[in-house]
Amino acid sequence: MIETGTATEADAAGAESENGHTERLRTVCWRGRGVAFTPLDPDDAELIHAWRSDPVIAREVGTWPRSPSAVRERVESDQEDGDRDDFLVLLPDGTPIGHIALTEQNLIDGSAAITLMLDPGHRGQGHGTAAVDALVDLGFGELPLHRVEAETHTTNTAALGALAGAGFVHEGVRRSTCLHQGRRHDLAVHALLREEWEALDRPRSWDLPAGTG
Repeated sequence: MIETGTATEADAAGAESENGHTERLRTVCWRGRGVAFTPLDPDDAELIHAWRSDPVIAREVGTWPRSPSAVRERVESDQEDGDRDDFLVLLPDGTPIGHIALTEQNLIDGSAAITLMLDPGHRGQGHGTAAVDALVDLGFGELPLHRVEAETHTTNTAALGALAGAGFVHEGVRRSTCLHQGRRHDLAVHALLREEWEALDRPRSWDLPAGTG
């Protein structure tokens, strides 16, 4: 569900976070417009747990309470799932600001789904659209995908804006699909097809100038 190269000096040395602590070394594996990806690691479970526990994310997305150890087990389990790839979204200075994944990969049908969770403190700045752009570039550019799908609550305006900005087409609504805070919620279904991605008037991730991520 959606909520949003060559190592640089920051990549090699780590980055100082907003609280003054130095982040551990992370290897950048993909770059987008103003963001970069690093593979999600079990040691990132504390970050994922903090984001999942945030009231904004809990309200807009709906997350089941889990302990840090349970989140770590989930991350480890996902690593063994050959039909998904999980990444941390990083700023150019190495600050982690979210989790994005390409899931449900079916290379026979050419389909996959995107999930995205952004740190609320970094929402509303275009990072969600930039991360989705980078992930669909990775999916369509490196895999024989034809369709990438995303779902979110119909009331999650931040996620809907990120998907629209990335060129996703609204296909419909799955009515009363999930239960959250005692109410049934509808999910909006969006998708991007290969030919629609090819028609997007923007540079692909591999065409961006060095250092933009």
